[in-house]
Formats: sequence, structure tokens, C-alpha cells
Amino acid sequence: MSEKLQTIIAGMTLEEKAALCTGASNWTTTPVERLGVPELICSDGPHGVRRQANVHETGAKSLPATCFPTASCLASSWDVDLISQMGQALAEECQALNVNVLLGPGVNMKRSPLGGRNFEYFSEDPFLAGEMAASMINAIQSKGVGTSLKHFATNNQEFQRFSISSEVDERTLREIYLPAFEKAVKQAQPWTVMCAYNKLNGTFASENYHLLTEILKKEWGFEGLVVSDWGAVRNRVAALKGGLDWEMPGPQPRRVQAVVDAVRSGELDEAILDESVRRILRIIFKSTETPKTASFDVDAHHELAHKIAAEGLVLLKNNGILPLRDQQHVAVIGHAAEEAHFQGGGSSHINPTRVAVPFKELQAQAGDAELTYAEGYPADNSFHQPLIDQAVQLALSADVAILYIALPTFKESEGYDRKDLDLTVQQVALIKAVSAVQPNTVVVLNNGSPVAMSAWIDGVAAVVEAYMMGQAGGAAIADVLYGKVNPSGKLAETFPLRLVDTPAYLNWPGSAGSVRYGEGLYIGYRYYDAREIPVLFPFGYGLSYTTFAYTNLKVSSENFRDVDGLTVSLDVSNTGKVAGKEVVQVYVHDRLSGLERPVKELKGFAKVDLQPGETKTVSIALDFRAFAYYHPEYKQWITEDGEFDILIGASAQDIRLSAAVTLQSTLNLPCILDNESTINEWKADPRGSKLMVEWQPFIERETRKSFESQERYGDEKDAEDGLGMGDIMQMVNDMPLFSGLMFVEKKLPQTPEDLVASLLKQVHSLD
Repeated sequence: MSEKLQTIIAGMTLEEKAALCTGASNWTTTPVERLGVPELICSDGPHGVRRQANVHETGAKSLPATCFPTASCLASSWDVDLISQMGQALAEECQALNVNVLLGPGVNMKRSPLGGRNFEYFSEDPFLAGEMAASMINAIQSKGVGTSLKHFATNNQEFQRFSISSEVDERTLREIYLPAFEKAVKQAQPWTVMCAYNKLNGTFASENYHLLTEILKKEWGFEGLVVSDWGAVRNRVAALKGGLDWEMPGPQPRRVQAVVDAVRSGELDEAILDESVRRILRIIFKSTETPKTASFDVDAHHELAHKIAAEGLVLLKNNGILPLRDQQHVAVIGHAAEEAHFQGGGSSHINPTRVAVPFKELQAQAGDAELTYAEGYPADNSFHQPLIDQAVQLALSADVAILYIALPTFKESEGYDRKDLDLTVQQVALIKAVSAVQPNTVVVLNNGSPVAMSAWIDGVAAVVEAYMMGQAGGAAIADVLYGKVNPSGKLAETFPLRLVDTPAYLNWPGSAGSVRYGEGLYIGYRYYDAREIPVLFPFGYGLSYTTFAYTNLKVSSENFRDVDGLTVSLDVSNTGKVAGKEVVQVYVHDRLSGLERPVKELKGFAKVDLQPGETKTVSIALDFRAFAYYHPEYKQWITEDGEFDILIGASAQDIRLSAAVTLQSTLNLPCILDNESTINEWKADPRGSKLMVEWQPFIERETRKSFESQERYGDEKDAEDGLGMGDIMQMVNDMPLFSGLMFVEKKLPQTPEDLVASLLKQVHSLD
């Protein structure tokens, strides 16, 4: 292949190379017919194929395709095998609809529940998001269809997304906002990666050499092409230099000419252009290796969407009313019961092959029960008290009321962020009014990210989070309500009590062209753990119709080397009366580290299927990265000798088992001591500590003498007189070594400057 590509590149004119790096239409590359280079066709995803009938026309209606559940629902399944099945189905539909690359999945972090596009993203946790993405990508590409991992990077809001600069420190970037991309690239090698619209630390993602070239292509070994989000490129030549290979959409003759002119003037090295051409050609010809099929199995894919929706549904509250059994009159209330709300607004909107209507699906499972319907709330944002009154009267005469509550598109969609976490005023009033007269009220939610519930949750019997459930979600809800399916979904994001409790609250959505990620590492459960803030529902939470017991936790070794990793095993038992699935979550806590770390972090999980009374042993492997953190001074992931706690939970706040292990780091890190390093930092450095054996006692002794000669300092802390000697010594140890030496300069054999320089020369000579 490489020789073929080089031959084609050698035969291309400069104009043809520049044109290939820009789209020919909204969805295609520019073909070079005289050299046998066909066009490549892409299509919006990620939870369905939005393929327009004519890819060369703008605004044409898309062809029917299966609308699978969106990422928020997919991630709640915690089932990588199920996601793989969906990926294969998506690939089959791409083949049938003549699509070479599906634009997805999206793995940006849910920094705030207000993010308008959160329904398209998996999680607030990078490990979970990365596992989901890698599974989907591997499945799609196993059938010869490419993917486009997006949006790289820090595209965590819709507010000013075309221009705003995400200001993120390097450690936070590496530990929170890049790992899902990294895992997907290293484990699945997506054919393409799509850059984000926004800037990262002042540089557009489309031009960001550090992001696209140094990290993605060189450090992670990404072999595919980098494509722009549609309209994300400001300067085509700067983008090529930064590492962006393919600009979309097209045609854009001015951009093509700008590249040609830049090469001819010497502004752009033609070798850079050739590298982008090579990457694009490689993917184009890779896409031709898979023959296209005439059709896909519409019924089978609808049933798969049905299964995924059921697995991703999360039971948040249940006082025992669910599953429904002998209720003879069921009041079904809510506009979304008749008009299913199953996908988000924006570029991922799918033209579904069919739609399961929730009310009809309930009727199909209700047996002899009488089901009656009331609209409850309008499709728009107006307030209609008569609709509430009608619903209340219906609920009064029923055995149970089921409220289908959908967060409407005017409150949540791509293109803008949510202003609050609330349902509409009408919906809240409806829930409160119905539950006031009917204690057996079940609320079914269709939304893309958390909603506030404090105003009404205490008054209802059950809450079902169905998310944006895909075209078959109506049937999945009925399955769970009537017990045909035991719910097993777990939240992939925290549901806060209040908006003001959320991590990014003080730094959202930014102003003056930038948004500061001031919460750093502490997003999602990491923040709520650190601040000990109560939440409505924690990360990883979800109820079942059965119960599970965790026992017999074992680790492969209590003392292990970082490069060897660790295997954790435990027994999980179904202690209830019905079959069910449990998601076992493994968190890691570092007891002591050189830099601050979150209280705990998810590093492994497994979903296990159990019959009543059955026990299975679950084993989960933890690798080097499970114990490492990114050190901005070393500019790499590091481990440190020390003790860790392995925490096994049913959620981030429901830790069932724990084990202590001791890690031995195999890293031989370079010395990073400099003129401003503190005495404590010298003591912590393996090389510097040897020198401090001589100098620290001297500094402490002489400093003590100096301060003891001053009457206001004593051996004990005194509230009136000020600092005690213990406080003084702590202060000294937190000083740069140079500053500490300044206090005892008269006793030194040379100046503090020369002494520190000499010590630094000694420690760095040992590297």
C-alpha cells in the first residue's frame, strides 16, 4: 500500500494535493479520477447513520436508518460487549447506505450537566468513556467502515464553541480530558479523529500542533487522518502545519489556492502537505477494501436498539411499586407517552426506520388492565392548567399513574447549553399535582443529562431514567415497568442536588473569549468526594429488582510492581428471587502521593449476569495507568512507591469491599530539582535526599539557634506571642533551599547561590 500511495502522490499536481485536503462537498473528499483516487463518503453519527440521499446536495433529507440510544444511555449500560454489537450493526447500515466513515463516537467529558451536547457524550469519567469508545470503534471498523473519534479536545460546552478558548492546565488535560481519546486511539486506531471547534489554551484545536501532532500522532501513534469539525478551520495553512489533514466541508477554492500559494512561496513545506495527502489516501483506499451490501436487517437492528435501551435504563427510585403486577387501571400521563422523545436535536438527528410508541408498548404488555391517557403538558413551553387538572382526575381513579416526562428540545440540544437543571414549569407542577393525589406515581424521564428532582422526588413512588432511548426505547420502558426486563443500568454521571453544587459552577460558561477549567481534576464524582457534598444520585448508581452480595475479595499480590499490574477478583451473588445483572466497579485510592490526587478513581468494571442464588467470580485487571498520575514537571505518567486501597463498589458511594496493596515503582525518574526547589522537595528526591542528610540537620540546627535568640519565638505555640518553633521549622522546610541557607549564611563555607549551584550540579550528574 505504501508504495502505491507514494506513486500516486508523486504523480499528483500541487493543485490536486491541495484539493484532496479539502472536501468536495458537505460529505465527500475530492476525487482524483485520472489517478484512480475515488471519493470517500462520510456521514453524521454516532448513534445512527444520517446519510443524505444525495451527498453532494446540502440539506437533503436523510435516508431511514436505525436510531440507537444516544451515548448517555449507552454508557449507562456499562456493557462493552453490547456496545460492540451496536457498532457492528452501525457498520452494516453504513455499508448498505454507501458510507465509508461514520462521524463518531464522541468522548468529551461531561464537565457540567448544563452541556447542551451531553447526550452525545458518554460520561464524566474518562476511563468509562474510553472503554465505551474503544469497543464501538473496534466493532465498526472490524467490518471495514471507519469512525471519527470526536471532538478533539476540550469541547465541553456549546456556548461560543466556535471560538472560545478552554484554559486547561497540562495535568488536568492529561488526566481528565485526553485519556478517553488516548484509550480509544491506542486500543482501536480510529480511521479519523475530528478536531474540535474551540481553542485550547489560546490556539484553535484545528491549528494546535501540540495537540494534533505532538500528542495524537507522535506520542500516541495515531495512524489515521485528522479531519476538522465542519467549519472549524480558520487558517488552512496554519491548520496543515498544526497537523490537520482534511478540512470539511467543501468545496472551498479559496482554501485550496491558499495552500498552493503557501507551498510556492515557501511558507509551507510541501513535505507537510504530502504527509496529509498520504494519510487521506490511505483511508480512502482502506475504505474501498470492503464491498457494499444492498440492505440491512431492519427488524434485527430495531430489536438490538430495543435491547440496548433496556440495558441502559436506570432505575433511580422504587418503593416496591415496580415491577407492575396486578394494577387494573393504569393512568398514562405525559406528551412523551404518545410522541416518543428518543434522540437529541442537532447534527446527530436520525430519520428512524420506525418508532416504538411508549403508550402502545404499555398496552401490549398490560394484559387485562385498563390504560387511559392524558397529555399532561404541551409540546411547547406554555403553561396549561387544564392539562394538569385532567391528569389529576385521571390519576385519582387509577391504581397507578405513569408519567412520561421528556426534557424538550427547546431546553436541551446541540447548539446551546442548558440554563438550568429543571424540567419545565408545567412538568414540575404536573408531577407534584399527580403525586399529591396518587401515591403510586411512577416518573419516566427522557433527557440527555441530569435534571433536578428535589421539588418532587419525595412524593413519587418510583423514578425511571430512560435517557434518550433510541427508536425502540418505548418498548424497553414497558419491559422494565412490567418486569420483563430487570433494570441493570448504572449512572455514568453524577446527578447533583442543585446546580450550585456542580464542580464547574463558578467557571461556567466563561467570558471574554475564554473559559477557565478552575476545578482542575475535580469534575464529577471526584469533586463531590473531595468536597463531601451530598448528591441526588451518585456516579455508578442504579437499582435492580433483585439484590447482590459481594464477597471474597482477592488480589493477585499484596506487593507488586507497577509494570506487572494487579488482578482483582471477587465473588458476586444474586441474593434475590429474579435474574439480574450487576455492574461491579473498581476504584483506586492512593494513600500518599507527591501531588494531590482525587479521593478515588474508577479503574475497572465488569457487568455480570446472575440467576437467583447464583454466584460468579469476577476478575478485573488493573494496569500501570490504574496507579499512575501525570506529573507536569516530569512531563510523563509516573508511579510512586506506596500503599493503595482497592475499593469495590456498586456505585461511587456504595463501597462494598476493600483491600490494601503496596506498589513498587520501577521508574527511574530524572532529577527535576532547580533553584526554587524547597527543602522538602530536596528531601523527597532520591538523589537530593542523600545530600540533605548532611545539610538539613545543619540548616535546622542553625535556624533554630537564630530564631531562639529572638524572644517572640518559643518551643511551644503561643496564641499571644505567635509562632512556635515547630511552625518555624515547617515554614523553613517549605522554603526553597536557597532561602533556608540565607538564614545561616554566616556559617556557610560559600554563598548560598554558589552552594545551591554546586548541589544541583551534583544531583544532576547522577541522572
